[in-house]
Amino acid sequence: MESPDPSFRRRLLMEALTVLAADAQTQVTWLVRHAVMTDEIALDFDHSFRMAETLVAEGQLARKVMADLQEIDVILSGMSGGENADRWTRDALFTDEGWALARRLARRVLEPLRVRWRIDSLRGSSHGTSVPLSARAS
Repeated sequence: MESPDPSFRRRLLMEALTVLAADAQTQVTWLVRHAVMTDEIALDFDHSFRMAETLVAEGQLARKVMADLQEIDVILSGMSGGENADRWTRDALFTDEGWALARRLARRVLEPLRVRWRIDSLRGSSHGTSVPLSARAS
């Protein structure tokens, strides 16, 4: 099986981070639009996070963001398990401190990359689109 090219891997990570960084209402809108459960936000992050070290090695991602990405991974992993089922509801996106912390960390990773989530970007993409701030209409 052929490995995806670096720009594809980077885009997957940016898209997963933009969904994770979005405010709770935007996340719920994304979940409804794609007819998926809340855990899909974490699963998308997990899938793209597994490629992060490769992105660093390829020069597509700064090593300094790895600590924040690893912390997001620890937070989301710590929320797993049947005893934490209430943390994986849509309502929990608004109230759970783990989601709030993961959201802040995702924003901290995206901010220097000048990427912002746009709700209108949800159309036509399976995972939304990360849009550079410079591409936004003023």
